[in-house]
Amino acid sequence: MSTVFAATPSPRRRPWRPTPLVWLTLAIHLGLLLAVPLGLSWDFWRWGLALFVANHAVLSVTGLWPRSTWLGPNHRRLPAAAAARGEVALTIDDGPDPAVTPRVLDLLDRYQAKATFFCIGTRAAAHPDLVRAIVARGHQVENHSQGHPLHFATLGMGGFAREIGAAQNTLAHLTGRPPRFFRAPAGLRNPFLDPVLARLGLELTAWTRRGFDTRCGDAATVLARLTRGLAAGDILLVHDSNVALDRQGEPVVLAVLPALLDAIRARGLTPVTLDQAFPSSSA
Repeated sequence: MSTVFAATPSPRRRPWRPTPLVWLTLAIHLGLLLAVPLGLSWDFWRWGLALFVANHAVLSVTGLWPRSTWLGPNHRRLPAAAAARGEVALTIDDGPDPAVTPRVLDLLDRYQAKATFFCIGTRAAAHPDLVRAIVARGHQVENHSQGHPLHFATLGMGGFAREIGAAQNTLAHLTGRPPRFFRAPAGLRNPFLDPVLARLGLELTAWTRRGFDTRCGDAATVLARLTRGLAAGDILLVHDSNVALDRQGEPVVLAVLPALLDAIRARGLTPVTLDQAFPSSSA
């Protein structure tokens, strides 16, 4: 097991604290296991198995709910102090992409806005100069897994540790600092994720609202989703890779970002990185 966690650790390692749902799950499984040698009646097992199935149904639904905190801590908004300062966090997933990321960086420079890039390890390794450019231009690079596998939410503890740990090593090597925050691919997970994040010193981060810009190529629709109710403390999600194209064949994020940054500015808000918003002891 020690080799599984042979990843670059964060200095903010934290103890794992199971949530009430996880404690309940452990109790149900342990209770049924201990009941096996007791030869209990069919009535007991009927209700016991029904409870077991219901518990797994709840776990499945919770794992499919990206903003849930039932499986462990999950940042869905910035801290109250950051909101009081009028801050929002623009987070950008799935890159870096040589066709899109440089143009995103230029837009952010134009608006003097800072963002947090949740990078995929294999893409970061393929484009190290882009990763270094993100950091050099005052932005933050965080962990979005090594390969963004479609089956990420079905992994066990060892699989999570290898996938996340590999990205931790890759990104730490390229940026000179181990990532502090982690975003699960598509936001999906299971109860084995939080113990791994705790061991690696990572903080799960979801979002307040997203534009679904990987599916929708209409900039107005994406912008409306991101700005409806936009307020201090929000964490916004867009993508600089795997992004949908607009009618002109351009990545829709390039049309959305200027309008989004204008809306942020119009509301008197300031885009900051997650490190700027969260105190170092937030985990």
